[in-house]
Amino acid sequence: MLHIPPSLKHKKFFYLWLGQLISITGTQMQLWALFWHVSQLDKNPIALGGIGLARIIPIIIFSLIGGALADSVDRRKVMFITQSVAAVLALTLGLLTQFGQVTIWYIYVITALQAIAVAFDGPSRQALVPNIVPKEDLPNAFSMTFTSFQIGSVLGPALSGFVIAFAGQEAVYYFNAISFAAVLFALFMIGDVPQSFAEKTAGVSLKAIREGIQFILSKPIILSSMMLDFVATFFASASTLMPLIAKDVLRVGVVEYGYLSAAPAVGAVAVALVLSQIKHIPKQGLIFLGSVIVFGLATIVFGITSSFIIAWIAIATTGAADGVSTIIRNTIRQLQTPDHIRGRMTSVNQIFFMGGPQLGEVEAGAVAQFFGAALAVVTGGIGSIIGTLLIIWKWPELLKFNGDEPIDPEVVITPSTGASIIVNRVRRP
Repeated sequence: MLHIPPSLKHKKFFYLWLGQLISITGTQMQLWALFWHVSQLDKNPIALGGIGLARIIPIIIFSLIGGALADSVDRRKVMFITQSVAAVLALTLGLLTQFGQVTIWYIYVITALQAIAVAFDGPSRQALVPNIVPKEDLPNAFSMTFTSFQIGSVLGPALSGFVIAFAGQEAVYYFNAISFAAVLFALFMIGDVPQSFAEKTAGVSLKAIREGIQFILSKPIILSSMMLDFVATFFASASTLMPLIAKDVLRVGVVEYGYLSAAPAVGAVAVALVLSQIKHIPKQGLIFLGSVIVFGLATIVFGITSSFIIAWIAIATTGAADGVSTIIRNTIRQLQTPDHIRGRMTSVNQIFFMGGPQLGEVEAGAVAQFFGAALAVVTGGIGSIIGTLLIIWKWPELLKFNGDEPIDPEVVITPSTGASIIVNRVRRP
């Protein structure tokens, strides 16, 4: 019997969760539409890699600043600004496309500007969750946040293909612009969210940024999980080459491309719904590492098959494996990080988890340019497996992590009152 996830019983989190679900659907529609759009404007595979480059450079430059900002100002107000900016940029892209003024360089520039908004939005959004959900429900909140992202990732690509086919490319961008209103409404309904005074003393400075980096370096479990996240997604990032695989290898059109693009999220949602019903996951380190290896193996299968059905199953398996690893690693990181430094930890993590796929898109596009899309995907899957084995060798404690290690008391802020209390936190093994 299914139960209502405990995190959704908290009204403020429910508003944010629902708003994000709608907004993510629009964002995913635009992302996959961009890949298709660029493939129509420029037939060279390396042009698709330009999207990844346009997304990751602003993340690298601005994420650490965004993390320090999230620990020193009202996180909710930061999100109001970033979501509004992203909406305007999506609207601009739609207008340029509708009136025939769009070029591949306009797409790159607008993508980069949206990435700047993400660099500031991500740390505040992720760090806001522990401020509105009690500690005992945080793992479930992380699971449901991931679930909302993946549901949006299922609906977005699938809808993207249909919308492009029947309403035109610009309609996707308009839908994305409107979808941001859902998060803005949710932020309005949430109201004021208490943050501790400790969060507001560091300010946005090099010292504050350095403190965040030093904290991560002092936590091998957090650092190794970030490294694994980067390595796996860098080598096994098949997303960019999906249009080429769909057209040249599988011989399908834009609608089937939408189905294929949604497959990773289908697998991820299935896994997330199962995990949302499990109170505690044992042997988290072993499951985490095993899921990444499965991710690499499924990527290899996707690269070597010419069957649409097998390709869909393989790419859905990558989503399921990534879903397991994402939920476990997010729980590990958030529960081991004090509230006053959570924004900075998240900002560094954002560089890793977004840097891997985006730089991977550049790498995949370059390899595909010279050796073909299928070989680029296969070698990427092999690379992710080798990288995982190297990380196990470097940080064997990650393999031994169970998730129920002894805990240390720490002062945090209760979501309901804003008062400081002593709670238990996970201790690094």
